[in-house]
Formats: sequence, structure tokens, C-alpha cells
Amino acid sequence: MKRDPKFIIEGPINKVLFKLTWPMVFGIMGIFIFNLIDTFFIGKLGVDNLAAISFTFPVVAFVGSVAMGIGIGAAAIVSKKFVSEPREEVRIFAFETILLALFAVFIVMIIGLNTINPVFKLLGAKPEELILINDFMSIWYFGTIFLVIPLVGNGIIRATGDTFTPGIVMMVFAIFNAALDPFLIFGIGPFPKLGIKGAAIATVSSRAMISIFCLYLLIKRDNLLHIHFRSFSKILNTWKKIFSIAGPSAIGLIITPLSIAIVTKIISVFGKEAVAAFGIVSKVELFGLILITALSSVMTIFTGQNFGMRNWKRLEIATRNTVIFSLIMGVFLLICYKIFARDIGKLFSTDTEVVEITVQYFGIVSFSYGFQGIFQLSSAIFNGLNKPLNSLSIVIIRMIVLYVPLTYILSRLIGIKGIFWGVFGANILVGIVSYIWIKKYIQRQHNLS
Repeated sequence: MKRDPKFIIEGPINKVLFKLTWPMVFGIMGIFIFNLIDTFFIGKLGVDNLAAISFTFPVVAFVGSVAMGIGIGAAAIVSKKFVSEPREEVRIFAFETILLALFAVFIVMIIGLNTINPVFKLLGAKPEELILINDFMSIWYFGTIFLVIPLVGNGIIRATGDTFTPGIVMMVFAIFNAALDPFLIFGIGPFPKLGIKGAAIATVSSRAMISIFCLYLLIKRDNLLHIHFRSFSKILNTWKKIFSIAGPSAIGLIITPLSIAIVTKIISVFGKEAVAAFGIVSKVELFGLILITALSSVMTIFTGQNFGMRNWKRLEIATRNTVIFSLIMGVFLLICYKIFARDIGKLFSTDTEVVEITVQYFGIVSFSYGFQGIFQLSSAIFNGLNKPLNSLSIVIIRMIVLYVPLTYILSRLIGIKGIFWGVFGANILVGIVSYIWIKKYIQRQHNLS
């Protein structure tokens, strides 16, 4: 569903953001459903399997962050090229972006396959969990090529103003993954019972289908991808442009799963039940923040095009409105998690201790989700303004300066609840800092223009 680029730079702000965001919700939901469905069915196999898949979460997120960082860089640049440069330049740029993403993820795959045991031992996995982790990751790593194409390709499509198609595609294939999971995990009908391996195969199969369809959209439907190999020096020049935004963005995204990995190590001291619960809440809270995540993705595009036209007043209004929306969503999520926290825990595990830890987490951290949303929005806006180092700085403040130190110190002082209070404190403080920073930056640029 293509839009006239003038819609983004001239249309009513709230209407533009709404019409761009709601289709994105389906795409983001599709990504999170992949993870939630795997967690749901694997939880039926027992606490050991649930703990194993929880250990994989930060590593899976790390690899996804590499691809997503490149996708953010591509979206930020394409959103400006699309309204200011010949279409052929956009096509060549898109192809060379895909090449970069494939090259990066290939290196990650080779390293990952050869470091499964040492990495997860470092995270605190026990021998019995390592066996299960190997079963999952040895398959998952081979499917990383099918992770990168949709993340980068859909970013390019969204940058043109079409947020509908990528969202629907991701949702449809998430449903396919959900349908395939129980057959491969539990051995229903003619399928063998593969356990945690089945979850990995279902995920890779679904992503392979998404990749094929995404390439079809880029090449055939939208004519946005021109497979043309230029000289290496020209390709390298394109990669440098992408890295100017993608580098800091990817580092910022990578810092998050690395920090979560450290906290997973901290929480592993409290037992496999604590690890299993942390894996549940980490994915469920991301699912709850779908609207904010979708809006953040849109804000990079909205900011990029309006920044290109120097529409500073529009950016001021959009920033203020999205921050208010984030705080309202935070209150809504607080109410939901307060009411349904125990039911959420029981949905994923029958273990009483896992459920109780899940309830404790949401009882504390859910008060801070509105401020976590402000952090996400501010980071996205800075990327759209071609200020990726500012975006990276916000991430560093949240994860390295606040999140990891607070969870470690408080866990030593008051036990496992200290980890949850650390997450709460990091979200509140970074939300306040990021809002003040982005507001003052846009006001200063407006005054200078």
C-alpha cells in the first residue's frame, strides 16, 4: 500500500502517525509471536527446556540486532533518497544493503556455531541445559540468512511509506510458525517428536518463506531492488553510508541483549526457575510494548522525511504527542499486568516458583513501561535525525550506566527482587533523561533554522 511521500511531510500529524503505525503493529506482533509461541510450547516440555530457551533469548536478540541495525540504517537513508533522488539510485542502494546484511550475518553464523558451549556456559547454563541449547542453536544459526532478509527488506519497503504489506506478511507467517510448532515439537500425526529441535526447525522454515516473499516484493512488485554488482569501491562507499547510521544503531541494539545476558547470568544464581521466569517476562513485556515499538519504527521514517524538509515544528508536535501516548500506554500496561500477571505465568509454566517470580517481576517493573516507551521513541527520533551517536548514548545510559549496575548491586542487597527494582529504576531514569534531551535538541534546531 504505497503512499504519496507528501502525506508524511504535509498530512495531519496524528493521522499520519496512526496510518503508518497500525499496519506496523501486525509486523511487530508477528516477530514477537515467533518468540512467544516457541516459549509457550517449549514450556510444556518442562522447566529444563524452558530455562534452555530462556538462555538463548539474549543471543538470538544479539544476532537480530545486527540485522536490525542495518535495517534501521537502510530505512533512514532510503526515506530521504525516496523523495530526493532517482529511483535507480534507490534500487542499487537497496541491493548493496542486502549484500552487507548477508555478509555480516554470515560472519555471525560461523562464529556462533563454533562458540555455543563456551558462550552459554558463560551465561550460567548447566550441563543438562547445554544439551538442549545445542539442539536449538545449531539449527537456528543455520537459519540466520532467513532472519536478515525480512528485517532489512521490510525496512526498505517501510521507508517508502508502505507499512501495511510488511506487517501483514510478518503476521501471516507468524501464524504459520504457530501452527507448525506443535506438530514438530510433540510429534503430532506423521511428524516425529523433535522437542526443542522442532521449535528451531519451525522457526527457520517460517522465516525462509518470509524471505522468499520479501524478495518477491522488492524485486517484482515494487521494483525497489536492482541486482547489479558495481565496483567494490562503490559498494564499499554505500556500506560506509549505511554504517554511519547502522553502526551506532547496531551497537545500541547489541548492547541491549548483551546487558540482558549479563542479567541472565546474575539471575541464574537464583536457580533455573528464576531463569525460566525471566525468559517469560522478557518476551511478554516486549509483546506488551508492541504499539510503542511500532510507533518507534514509524518515527524514524517520519522524522527522516520531515528532517529532510526541515519541518521542525512538525517534529516538535509529533515528539510531544508520542510521549503522551507512551505514558498512557504505560498506565494501560500497568493495569493489565497487575490483573493478569499470575495468569501469564501459569500460561507458560505449571511450576509454582516460576509463576511466583513472574508475578513479582510484573508487580514492580510494570510501573515503568511508559518511561521505557519514551526511551524507545527518543532513540528512534535521533536515528531519523541522522544522530545515531545520540541514540547510542541513550542506550548506553540505560543499559550500561543504569540497568546492569543497578540489577547487580540491588540483587546483592535484597535478592532477586533487587533485579526487578534495578530494571524499574533504569526505565524511569532513562525515560526522563531521553525526553529532556530530544526535546531540547529539536527546539534548538528549530530556533536555528
